Amino acid sequence: MDRITLSVIKADVGGFVGHSSVYDELIEEAEDRLEAAVKDDLIVDFHVTACGDDLQLVMTHRKGVDSPEIHRLAWETFEACTDVARGLKLYGAGQDLLADAFAGNVKGMGPGVAEMEFTERPSEPVLIFMADKTSAGAWNLPLYRMFADPFNTAGLVISPAMHDGFRFEVHDVKENRRVFFDTPEELYDLLVFIGAPGRYMVKAVYTKKGEIAAVSSTQRLALIAGRYVGKDDPVCIVRSQGDFPAVGEVLEPFTMPHIVEGWMRGSHYGPLMPVPLYHATPSRFDGPPRVVCLGFQIAGGRLVGPRDMFDDPGFDEARRLCNVIADHFRRHGPFEPHRLPMEEMEYTTLPQVMERLAGRWEAIL
Repeated sequence: MDRITLSVIKADVGGFVGHSSVYDELIEEAEDRLEAAVKDDLIVDFHVTACGDDLQLVMTHRKGVDSPEIHRLAWETFEACTDVARGLKLYGAGQDLLADAFAGNVKGMGPGVAEMEFTERPSEPVLIFMADKTSAGAWNLPLYRMFADPFNTAGLVISPAMHDGFRFEVHDVKENRRVFFDTPEELYDLLVFIGAPGRYMVKAVYTKKGEIAAVSSTQRLALIAGRYVGKDDPVCIVRSQGDFPAVGEVLEPFTMPHIVEGWMRGSHYGPLMPVPLYHATPSRFDGPPRVVCLGFQIAGGRLVGPRDMFDDPGFDEARRLCNVIADHFRRHGPFEPHRLPMEEMEYTTLPQVMERLAGRWEAIL
């Protein structure tokens, strides 16, 4: 059977209202562009959606990972949607498009990208996670729990297909380098790094036989632009069942709201709230940070779905706890640990304020 590529490419091209949502006309423009690409046999299938103020393009095709044709399609779609956003005076129109012209690959140009190529199994369920008001390292803890924690994923203990464990690809986004760790053998070594998600991020997970299991976007907008231009709002693709964790095991990490960086002006810590798509419209203090999950079955490249996986009362307690945690963090106001530590604030708007006050300091004799 032919191999298929699943690409999820996202960008903030204009918020409605403020940073809380994406206006319908932007989604319609993107759908028109991708429908034309299907007719031209460039892509097999697509789904357009939004998480918060980020426009999300889900595409299947046979061009492979990092295809210039597919990335150009995404870039030109975002450009067209930016024009619509400017006409509607939407907030931050085109904010994630950090270049004036397409340069062959959207990586390093602002949009977030997660792609994987694989041969379809007899049944191919995939889960696509999309987050808003948070950073690319937000997937570290969930991916660790999915693929390395037997208290989360029972299959690591009782399923012969998963008992050998998985291989993690970790990126150091500040030094632009990577390392691989096998679990469970190198579990502690893995945790040395991914416990610091601001710098070290799980890019991908593989079976020990080399089959792709999960892939995430690790683009850091601040590192690309050298200044604050909005939070990364990452995406992640996870294959499920068979040699991979079951759907319920993939979703289970989100029952514990873990703390991520982002929220208001990308400058605060807060809990990541799992929500159905219709609640992926963060407004309280521009948050709290949100995560949605759309499930698809892939059949001959066709995206069968989606199913809104967090539209389930089983996550009600997680959402309630998120609000409790959010209340507690908000009471700290401008103090750490609600506000990010100073080394992370370097990539926000705070340095502009500090520069104005630099002349006020005097030596202590």
